[in-house]
Amino acid sequence: MARETTYLELSQEDGAAHKFYEVTVDGVVVSVRYGRIGAAGQLQSSSFPTVEKARAAAAKKVGEKVRKGYAPAVRGARAARAVTRRQVASAPSTARAVAPVLWRFRTGSAAFGIHVDEDRCWVGNQAGDVYTLSHGGEVLARYSLPDGVKCLVADEFWIYAGCDDGTVYDLSSKVPFGAYAIAADVDIYWLDIHEGVLNVSDANGGLTVIDHEDEHQWSRKSAGGGAWMVRADERAVYHGHSGGVTAYAADGTGQLWHTRTPGGVLFGWQEQHAVYAGTARNTVQRLSKATGAVEASYPCDAAVYSCATSPDGRHVFAGDSSSSVYCFDADGRRLWKLGTGGGSALSMQYLDERLYLVTTDGSLVCVDASGAAIAAAQQGSVPTAVDVKSAAALPVFTPAASAAAVATVSVASVPSGGVVVECVQVGGRMRVQVVSDGFEPGWNVQFPRGIREAGARYVVDGLHAATGGFYRVRGEIRRLV
Repeated sequence: MARETTYLELSQEDGAAHKFYEVTVDGVVVSVRYGRIGAAGQLQSSSFPTVEKARAAAAKKVGEKVRKGYAPAVRGARAARAVTRRQVASAPSTARAVAPVLWRFRTGSAAFGIHVDEDRCWVGNQAGDVYTLSHGGEVLARYSLPDGVKCLVADEFWIYAGCDDGTVYDLSSKVPFGAYAIAADVDIYWLDIHEGVLNVSDANGGLTVIDHEDEHQWSRKSAGGGAWMVRADERAVYHGHSGGVTAYAADGTGQLWHTRTPGGVLFGWQEQHAVYAGTARNTVQRLSKATGAVEASYPCDAAVYSCATSPDGRHVFAGDSSSSVYCFDADGRRLWKLGTGGGSALSMQYLDERLYLVTTDGSLVCVDASGAAIAAAQQGSVPTAVDVKSAAALPVFTPAASAAAVATVSVASVPSGGVVVECVQVGGRMRVQVVSDGFEPGWNVQFPRGIREAGARYVVDGLHAATGGFYRVRGEIRRLV
């Protein structure tokens, strides 16, 4: 029986939507591909008992999209729209002294994604490369993703990369996979994840909240645009945009408070009781999470591109558009200002008396932020920065785009400790459930959407219970044959 394909597009002149939806019926299998026009998109496949039921399911999916404004189109006739790239200016520093840079790694492309934990440093760039390095500056591995990396965020010990193709990739296991597929018309600016719930701020000032099963929960449109800040905890989601910072209840039931800031918010940070907003008008503000009240201000000499704190906000750090980095005490007194020795810091993070910066020239920079090193730098004495090189034989990990690209394992070869999971069709959704004994049967698994097939079984090396009642993969995924 011949394959039947229906291709639809929704393209709005105001730029709000530019996406496609394609449904293919091949016997009893229905495949759905969707995403931004001009991109490969995400693929889902489902099997049905009969051809008639498969056709009926396909017709239902097409009908739903047509009612939402999609219309038949010819693939390739419309061009892809450009994704927003962060265009920033970076002037030379006006500081008299340069920061004590220990090492510098040039990623080769514009970058502003960073995450630093106890084990390693992560940096992602506009070419889609994510590198991991030791705290001493040794390059350990490289992930090659399909599109530019906007940001890197962590949830417990899982690490996620938000990309320009609208996909958020889980980089925690040996093979990266698409854990969340953001709506094709959402131009990701920043992400935060709390207990498996993904919070997305976008170019239009919107906020979208998605659960661990990649299902939309709620969304809001702020009074401003260009939302470069989103932070979340168990109580609220803190959304920073051109109009200030707005806090919403974590369950989406309503707005908790809104505070205008001096200039649009260009970066955000959070501690237990406060959020920090770096603004276009040369200031970092500390806002109470409970009320939104401004508790302290940290004045810089140029627009603030990034900010961070030491634990509990004892010290506040900021990077401005003039290639300078600052340190303040908790009350707002400036302790020092130094040049980065390179570009402006677009992202930063502090750990164990070191300040890690991603700069406008695409470099990951490690600064010795100890008191002794800073005092010496202010007197003009700084170490010679190590220029880190990437090894020729560096491991490179790429996402598995389809089930066929996943390694296989036979039933007789399932490794000790391997956990078997199965793809199951439940109420029109493809769920992944644990088959092995010893796991909570009502919990589903956060699993690569691109390799889900009804009835398929996979073996994972590690499965961990996450706060919120679901399982996350920690290790290699192989198809059971």
